Amino acid sequence: METVAQRQVDALLDKYGESHRHPVNEVIHCICIPAIIFSFLGLLWALHPLAALAVSAVSLVYYLRLSVSFALGMLLMSGVMLWILSLLPQSQVLAVSLAVFVVSWIGQFIGHKIEGKKPSFFDDLRFLLIGPLFVLAILYRRMRIAY
Repeated sequence: METVAQRQVDALLDKYGESHRHPVNEVIHCICIPAIIFSFLGLLWALHPLAALAVSAVSLVYYLRLSVSFALGMLLMSGVMLWILSLLPQSQVLAVSLAVFVVSWIGQFIGHKIEGKKPSFFDDLRFLLIGPLFVLAILYRRMRIAY
């Protein structure tokens, strides 16, 4: 089963990568995707911390079905982000999250303007969940970690 899941994650990353080949767009994504995840979790945290935890848990189930190593990376990333959110004064979480969310999405669209291709999630909403794996794949390749 791992082989089938591995092929699926590779196919999803290959498809996602088709609109993320320009080096500037890649750098923008490596900055903005984690920022978007952080801000999205922050928006949920502002509603209720359990909402952020629940969405993190559900997404981790999806990632686990694709790749154990990606799921572990996302567990670490979301864990650190949730920990940072827990340190922020609750009264500031919403404002910080909204600001980061807006600026990060502007960055993403600038990257796609540079790339000359529309964002992948316009064709398939699953790519909203694959974007973070794209960033992790870049990190994993540099660290020589198999995924």
